[in-house]
Amino acid sequence: MTVQPVTERAVVLRLSGTLDAQGAGVLGRELALRLRRADERGLRLALDMSGVHRVSSTAVHTLDTHTRHRAAGPVLVTGATAQVRRVLTTTCLPGIRLYPSLEGALAAVCGTRAKPPSYPAETTPGEVFGLRAKARTSGIIGMAQGILIARYALTGPADAFALLRAASQHHNVPLRVVASAVVTAPPPLTLTAQQWFPGRRHTPPPVLGLPQADRVDPRDRRQVLRAAVYAAVTLADADAAEIHLTDSVQDGVLVLEAHHGLDAAYRDCLALVDGPPAVCARVRGEGRPVTVPDVAAEPDLAGHPVGSAALALGTRALYGVPMITEDGDCNGVVSLHRADPGAWLQPGQEAGLDGMARRLAAWRSWYRRTVVQDALEFLHARCAEDG
Repeated sequence: MTVQPVTERAVVLRLSGTLDAQGAGVLGRELALRLRRADERGLRLALDMSGVHRVSSTAVHTLDTHTRHRAAGPVLVTGATAQVRRVLTTTCLPGIRLYPSLEGALAAVCGTRAKPPSYPAETTPGEVFGLRAKARTSGIIGMAQGILIARYALTGPADAFALLRAASQHHNVPLRVVASAVVTAPPPLTLTAQQWFPGRRHTPPPVLGLPQADRVDPRDRRQVLRAAVYAAVTLADADAAEIHLTDSVQDGVLVLEAHHGLDAAYRDCLALVDGPPAVCARVRGEGRPVTVPDVAAEPDLAGHPVGSAALALGTRALYGVPMITEDGDCNGVVSLHRADPGAWLQPGQEAGLDGMARRLAAWRSWYRRTVVQDALEFLHARCAEDG
């Protein structure tokens, strides 16, 4: 569980895992402490349950016991999965209010109705987007901190965060990527050995085939993705482009990692994609390119927030191509935007985009087993030395 200020009016307690009977005890102690501190500071408490997989009846009872007297100022619960939401809504819990997103909770805290595109008077749209981006990242970092504390007997979250940050900075790997790798990688065979992955081989990076490739460092993730998205716009004669990569922690989720020509509202809407009608999700699910000649003419898309965000951006046509590895897996999607409706790509452009996407897929596979594992090795070696 991690706690983080959200606005001047609220704090958020992030929960993860399974709230079984044992977890209910921890939840009760944390709720009592956090509610008391929030009351002392005149703040509201929000529970981010996006990382909770299952809630037991004991945990629901615990939640009710600590919140039932707060009907006038309920605890705000955000991000609950469909399964968790069903459990919470089948029980009378007068002291909590459910919101699908942090935005809705923030709107409630500030006393406004959570109707897009309205925002709390104290919070600008850009600030709301930033808060949600921070919330999406902090959950996985908190999970990684917990793993490191337990594995290496660290003194607390601050030491774990310092370790993650050192690995991130030493190998120029984004902090979120390092944290995701800690969560998903198999544990080291021993804690005293200097290597996390003994015997692994370093291979040279694949050919990127991007314009001015000699100026692109394949170990620099941001540099490669930025060069790739610009190359895609140029090759496709597009007005905007985006690259989503598969999430290593949440299966089936695509994360927006690079873009050109997208506004903040669109980026916020497409930051995490877990399924259709988003074009990138269709591309990944079907494993082939997808063309949308006119967003406005597709009811499933135009009537969805994803389609509305695209239309608000000025996009009428979309084209997505999957990043397919040699093993046939899709580890990302490149999507192109066009202001004019209609299928605009020529066969040569489609072939060029397909080749670029495949090279990008090969690079990402190499990056994960080389650069990211180097960062994990650095982290592990430092802990082994300290131990």
